[in-house]
Formats: sequence, structure tokens, C-alpha cells
Amino acid sequence: MEHEVMLTGVGGQSIQLGAQILARAAALEDRHVTYLGTYGGTMRGGHTDATLIIADRPVSAPPIVSKVAAAIVMHHQFFEPLRPKLREGSIVVVNESLFEGELDRDQWRVFDIPATRIATDLGSALAACLVLVAAYARLTGIVGLEALIAGMRESVPAYRQQHLEANEKALRAGFEHAQSTVAPVWKGAA
Repeated sequence: MEHEVMLTGVGGQSIQLGAQILARAAALEDRHVTYLGTYGGTMRGGHTDATLIIADRPVSAPPIVSKVAAAIVMHHQFFEPLRPKLREGSIVVVNESLFEGELDRDQWRVFDIPATRIATDLGSALAACLVLVAAYARLTGIVGLEALIAGMRESVPAYRQQHLEANEKALRAGFEHAQSTVAPVWKGAA
């Protein structure tokens, strides 16, 4: 079994951190993972995305895919290049706090999460991507909350340790907001 997911947004929205956390969480749950992050020439405000392939056996192909089974979308600005990669029935978890535009709700399974509002209410607007990643994990059953928290603790560099508590709160809030596994993609997902 392989599951491809792409995260997309604007540089500075923690897309790369969110993808790294999801990749580490999957590895902690004994899954095989490949991960590729890409970004434009600017640190903030430019295009950034990441592609992960999570599998139950070694992944032989690089994480450059023409089609994906899921997308985590932080912002509408760079969504258009991802749109044609979504398969029919793809899971799309979108930050409804920022996303403006149309989503084909007949073709995809769209889940609107007010990630920026949730993160801001928790006191850390920069953790909005983590809210979305955790909601995606809960909705799909791809990884558990404790693996996400452990993956986050492994991913945050030493000079950013002051953000661990806020990041954990964001992960917990996103997982809780999703409430249940309604779009299972992994064997054994409830």
C-alpha cells in the first residue's frame, strides 16, 4: 500500500516543518516514507510544497509524482499547480481561514479546517500548518497523535525549542477538531 500526499502553501507557513513531522511520525509507526520539499527563491511569500509517499514496504520511486491521493492546502495562492495532480476522490484538507477559491467538492473529498483561527486562538498563528497536518492524520488514520507529537519534537531544531509547547497544542487541537477517522487510507484505520 502506498499513499501520496502533497502539502502546499506560501513560504513561511511551516509547510516544510509540517511535512517533516508527518514523515517522521509515519517512520515512527514503522512505515516507509520518502519526502521531498521544494520552495521558490524567497524564504517568505514564495511558493513552497512538499510531497510524501507513505508505504507499508520500501518505496522504490522518488517522491516526484504525477498524481496524489491527498493534499493539505494552507493557502490558495499556489494551489493551481497542484489541482491537476489530484485524483478523483482525493482527500483535500484545506485551511478555510485563508483559502479563497473554488474546490471541486464533487470530484474530491474536501475537509474545511479553520487552521489559522485555531492556531491564533491558541496564541501561535504560525502553527496553523500543524493544525492541518494533525486534522489530516485524524481524518485519514495515516498516523496517530502521539507519533505526530514525537515527530514534531524530533523535527524542531534546538534553537526553536521554545515553540515545542505551542506546536504540541496545535497538533492536539487539529487532531481534536477532526473528531474522527472519516476518510481512512491505512489498514486498521478506524
